Amino acid sequence: MKNQRKAYLYGMLTVLLWSTVASAFKLSLRYMEPVQLLLYASLASIAVLSLILAARGSFHLVFTCSARQYLLSAGMGFLNPFLYYLILFKAYDLLPAQVAQPLNYTWALTLSYLSIPLLKQKIHGREIAAGIVCYLGVVLIVTRGRMAGLTAFDPAGVFLALASTIVWSLSWITGTRDDRDPTASLLLAFLFGLPLILAACLLTSSLRVEDVRGLMGAAYVGVFEMGITFVFWLNALKLSENTARVANLIFLSPFLSLVFIHYALGEEILPTTCVGLVLIVAGLMVQGSRRS
Repeated sequence: MKNQRKAYLYGMLTVLLWSTVASAFKLSLRYMEPVQLLLYASLASIAVLSLILAARGSFHLVFTCSARQYLLSAGMGFLNPFLYYLILFKAYDLLPAQVAQPLNYTWALTLSYLSIPLLKQKIHGREIAAGIVCYLGVVLIVTRGRMAGLTAFDPAGVFLALASTIVWSLSWITGTRDDRDPTASLLLAFLFGLPLILAACLLTSSLRVEDVRGLMGAAYVGVFEMGITFVFWLNALKLSENTARVANLIFLSPFLSLVFIHYALGEEILPTTCVGLVLIVAGLMVQGSRRS
């Protein structure tokens, strides 16, 4: 029982922190370009993951991998953080947070569909039903209920937000072949991704950030979106007597996120966003119920 209470504590802390990151993305992007945000957030993430491993006495795991494992880390680093966050941050740059966040949240459904050809999993009626419900929510959000128009928001931003779910899913599927310590594996992915991110920043932007608030936001993103929250979530799942009890907490995150988006960013939350998000979460719950 004591472990279950700890599991809920870690789970709720994770949900709370993840609920703030959409607002942190938008606030940071007021002062820096997407590729700059990715660079400085990655540096913060590398620092915090290194400290976690050092505190656990596990930092040596970074240097004891096989050639195949380092090659795997290089591939994972290309997908995530480099490609995934580059796409995601650009989507947030182009869209209101209340639109980008729910669209990106459909990654769980994208993962389910990509697992069919890549992991040889079978499709079931629940996946089909979940897809219909989820993407009705997506259509409602991006059109604001005005079905005569394709989208009420920047089409490029909508495309990038949905494309980010594909890259994240590919990254997750690639990670299923990895049996290393999760924190060490994540750190290595960031280390391999860093040169790509630095090159992209030098080629398309600059290292100079004019406003220190941008760097503060990047540090927050690196620590709480890419770093320590991941460890909190793993602890929650490990301590829970039933992982589903903790895993279901994640469905609170997008709704809490709307509260932060409203008060931190000043965005007026549209009714169509709320209804669309309810449809997306309902679809994900339908899709996930088959495994429970």
